[in-house]
Amino acid sequence: MKSKEKTKKHIKFTLKNLICFLAFVLIILYSIIFYNFYFVKNNVYAYSKETSSNIEEFKVSNANKIDIQEIINTNTNDGEKEEYNTEEIDLEYITKYKTNATLPKGTIQVVQEGREGKQEVTKKKTYKNDELILEEQIGSKVTKASINKIVEIGTGNKSSNYKVKVGDILYVTSDRLSVMVEPNEQSQKVATLSKFNQLKVIEISGEWYRISCGSTIGYVKSESTTYINPNSKYEEQQNTTTAKSKTQLNSKLSFDMALNKPSGLTLEQFKKVLTDSKDKNKIFESNSDYFYYIEKQYNINGLFVAAVGIHESNWGTSKIAREKNNLFGYGAYDSNPYNGAYTFSDYSECIDLISRVFVKYYLNPKGTSIYGGEKAAGTYYNGATLSGVNTRYATDKNWANAVYNNMKYLYNKL
Repeated sequence: MKSKEKTKKHIKFTLKNLICFLAFVLIILYSIIFYNFYFVKNNVYAYSKETSSNIEEFKVSNANKIDIQEIINTNTNDGEKEEYNTEEIDLEYITKYKTNATLPKGTIQVVQEGREGKQEVTKKKTYKNDELILEEQIGSKVTKASINKIVEIGTGNKSSNYKVKVGDILYVTSDRLSVMVEPNEQSQKVATLSKFNQLKVIEISGEWYRISCGSTIGYVKSESTTYINPNSKYEEQQNTTTAKSKTQLNSKLSFDMALNKPSGLTLEQFKKVLTDSKDKNKIFESNSDYFYYIEKQYNINGLFVAAVGIHESNWGTSKIAREKNNLFGYGAYDSNPYNGAYTFSDYSECIDLISRVFVKYYLNPKGTSIYGGEKAAGTYYNGATLSGVNTRYATDKNWANAVYNNMKYLYNKL
């Protein structure tokens, strides 16, 4: 009896323990499941949040620290490669022309010297098999403003092409004219002269005169002086020249002619050749004088510049020419030509600017003395011919032939 009772008690004890054990196990399992669920959920959320934060951080930092060379030097499947670069270059000044009836017709006087500014430009260059096939400007930012050049043009009844010689007495036309130790803008300035100061020419050095003014001796820009005495009538100071014949002028015409030399046409001859029925809006006819003025100031063939304008604007009928006073599509790039093209106040500004760009960057080797005592940059120089300019100026390989055909058309009208 005792043995049986003891057995039952042992069994009860064992079942009780088993139930407790199972309950304990269930609690442990529940804790593990709950822990794992909570841990995983929070880690997924934390990971998602951290990943999202990192993505945003990457986007921001990528915008500020983008390695442009890493992106732009990627080759495409057809062997093309794009390269982007940003550099600081000169910001060309604008020339403003004003008429002055007290000066002889054809007289050009600089009353305010132009000063170049600075701008940062971003360019895209496209290469195919390591050969440059396209270059265009896709953005710019002015870092230093330029100062306009102001030029007075004589509109008097008399005409004059007087050539200054050593010993002549000249007069300052600019409000402030710098006298330099050497004939270049980078040399030391020794004095500043005022408008109408009287000078004596000691030596002629390209676009510079070595002068004496009282005790001051040094070099000044020739464009800021005149032989005309402001206190006397100009009729007594004339020296007119005879226009060259059609044969003389046409003898210089050839596809390989040097474009960094004036055509030699007179004001009247420019007017004649640029009066044409194709010029429906009379843009070239009414601005023909400026092609003469650029020859006198910048040593460039004015008929070449006119021929470029005719080609680029289709005789002034293009949208850019009509709405932006831009005969040359200056500033336009292939991907967005209209918005990229510069807007000018009048056509004289674009004629003057494109002429200086040709002279400074395309038609003369680096270091060549050019207008206003400046030196040519020669950035795109490949010879002072149509083919040389075509190399970097236009992507159209037939550009030079088209411009030459326009030049022949104009020369034949003389």
